[in-house]
Amino acid sequence: MDIKGLTERIGGIRDPRRTKYGNLRHKLVDIIVIGLCTIVCGGEDFVDMEEFGPERESWLRNFLELPSGIPDSDTIRRVFERLNPAEVSKCLTNWVETEREKGKTVNIDGKTICGSGNAAHKAYHVVSARVSDYGITLGDIAVDEKTNEITAIPELLELIDVSGDVVTIDAMGCQKGIAKKITEKGGDYVLGLKGNQGALPEEVEYYFRNETWLDSKVVREKGHGRIEKREYALETKIDWLYAKKEWSNLNGIGIVRSKVIEKGVERNETRYFITSLKELEQFSNSVRGHWAIENRLHWTPDVVFGEDAARAKKDQSPLNMNILRKTALALLKNAALGNRLSIRKKMLKAALNPNVLSKTLFQK
Repeated sequence: MDIKGLTERIGGIRDPRRTKYGNLRHKLVDIIVIGLCTIVCGGEDFVDMEEFGPERESWLRNFLELPSGIPDSDTIRRVFERLNPAEVSKCLTNWVETEREKGKTVNIDGKTICGSGNAAHKAYHVVSARVSDYGITLGDIAVDEKTNEITAIPELLELIDVSGDVVTIDAMGCQKGIAKKITEKGGDYVLGLKGNQGALPEEVEYYFRNETWLDSKVVREKGHGRIEKREYALETKIDWLYAKKEWSNLNGIGIVRSKVIEKGVERNETRYFITSLKELEQFSNSVRGHWAIENRLHWTPDVVFGEDAARAKKDQSPLNMNILRKTALALLKNAALGNRLSIRKKMLKAALNPNVLSKTLFQK
C-alpha cells in the first residue's frame, strides 16, 4: 500500500462537483485523503477534518498538491454528501486489499448505522463482507431494511473475490441461491441454520441430540472475569440427509455448544450449521472467526469511532463516513506499532507523530 496506489484508485471515483463550470479549488484526492487521515487520528466529523489539515499541512504536501490550501468543513461535507459510496468503497477496499492472502474467513453481516436517520430517510443498514484475519472490508451494499439482506448478499458476492476463502453468514443468509453463488465463485461456506429452511433444522438438531459425536473439539478460554467453553462437532457422513442433493456442495452439518460464566451468571447456547467444509479444524476456525468479526463490526465503530452518535446524516455522508471508519480500522489493526497497543492507543500515536501516521497508512 502506497500513496501512488491510493491516488490512482481515487482517480477512478467520479467527482460529483460541477467540473464543467470552472476550475475546482480543491482536488477530490486531497479531500478524501484528508478525511481518511483525520479518522485514523481519532477525528470524528468534517470540522475535525478542517482542523486536522492545517496542523499537518506540511506533511500532507509531501504527497498532495493542495493547490488552494486546506478545504473548509463545508466543502468537505458537500463532497462526502454526494460521493457514490459504492465507488468509494471499491477504491479504498482495493487499495487496502493489495496485501491480502487468500484462504481466509470472509464474514458477511449487516449493521444499522443508528445515528444516520433523519426526516428524509431511515437509518442506513449496510451489508458488509469482511476478512476476519485482517479486519479488511471487501465490499459494502446499503439496503433499506435488515430484511433486505437476503437480496443484497448475492449482489455483494458478485462484487468481491472469495475464491479459496470460507464465507460465513448467519441464519438469515442460509439460502440455496447464496450457497450456490459462493461455490460458483470458488469459495466454501459455513451458514447458520435456524427455522427458515423447512425440516432441515429439525433433522440436524435431531441428529446431534441422538447420535454419538465421533469428531469433536473443545476450546476453553478465561479472561476479564469471563470463563467460556465451546464444543465443536462436524459430521460429514450425511448421505441420509434428504436436503443434501438440494444444496450446492453440501458436505457437512455442524454444531457449536457454548457455555459462558460471567459475574456468576451462566449462559448456554447451541448453534447449528451447514457447510461445504470437510475438516473439523477448518470448520471451528471459521465459526470462531465469524463471531470475532461480527463483534468487531458492531462494537468497534460505535465504541472507538462513536459511529452511532455521529452527526453526518444527509444524503450519502453517513455511508461514506462508515467506509472511512472501516478503512481506518483495518489500517490501525494491521499497523505494526507494538503488539500491546490498542486501537485507541494507535490512533493517539498517529495523531501525535506524522511518522507513525505514515507507517499506519502506507504499510509494507
